[in-house]
Amino acid sequence: MVDRETTAGRALPDIGLKWQVRTTPVRAVARFAQRNPLGAMGGLIVLALLVMALLAPVIAPYEPRQIIREAHNRVPVYVPPGSTYLLGTDHVGRDILSRIIHGARISLYVGVGAVLIGVTGWFIVGMASAYAGGAVDLVVQRIVDVMMAVPGLIIVLAIMAVLGSSLNNVIIAIVIGMLAPVVRTVRSQVLSMKEMEYIVAARAIGASAARIIGRHIMPNCLAIYLILATYYVGFAIILEASLSFLGVGVPPDVPSWGGMLTAAAQGHITRAPWAGIFPGLAIFLAVLGFNLLGDALRDVLEPRLRGARATARLLSR
Repeated sequence: MVDRETTAGRALPDIGLKWQVRTTPVRAVARFAQRNPLGAMGGLIVLALLVMALLAPVIAPYEPRQIIREAHNRVPVYVPPGSTYLLGTDHVGRDILSRIIHGARISLYVGVGAVLIGVTGWFIVGMASAYAGGAVDLVVQRIVDVMMAVPGLIIVLAIMAVLGSSLNNVIIAIVIGMLAPVVRTVRSQVLSMKEMEYIVAARAIGASAARIIGRHIMPNCLAIYLILATYYVGFAIILEASLSFLGVGVPPDVPSWGGMLTAAAQGHITRAPWAGIFPGLAIFLAVLGFNLLGDALRDVLEPRLRGARATARLLSR
């Protein structure tokens, strides 16, 4: 047992007490789940989506493009959910469950690809624009103003009309569409940070702009990067589904959730409502999971929100 009298007044406790208060990853996750139950639920949804996408060829009962042939060469068109087909079949006799499972791969590919390219690239542009100031910031912000003046979906539709329908073109269109909000968000964060004392001191001793951005500004902006990343994954999933629903996204044979909604809307939706309900539910759960996780990360990682929560707890006592 640690003697409290011998350790009183010391700046650091002894090694045994250090080992006792060390936080393990399991404890950190448990504490996060306890303090942010909705964020933990979002994390579980995202984890389940990732597992479903990675194991799609293993857990899917049929190939997503396979037209099922039953006895006597019969095609099961619009078979309702049951023991044979858990989520039913669509208008050409394909298993809806298999297409939803493989559609998770499409959604994650578009969402994660757009975030890795778009959020990372525009994050760097926003930091450079805010720190450089002057003519550079003026030009970048005028481009942002032009992009903000046009609805994002209109910009994406125009880009898809020029590039054509393909999965990679969907990612390019989404990346261009997220330019304005990401640059403006990061710029506002950097503008409030560049006038702080440690940045001014680093500039006064002759540190280069690249060193100040890489060593001081960028590490303190990683929280906003993670928040933007989790938010825009869900945004990209919705936008990809919207483009596929409008017929300008991925090709019709690709098992996309938005394409499945289009097929259900064009078919007899009153005759087979499950053909539209289950893809819509998959989109809803995926976006909900990423949004809940993003909100929880914002509450945990944003220092100003941490201070506001601590103040609220003190005032409530």
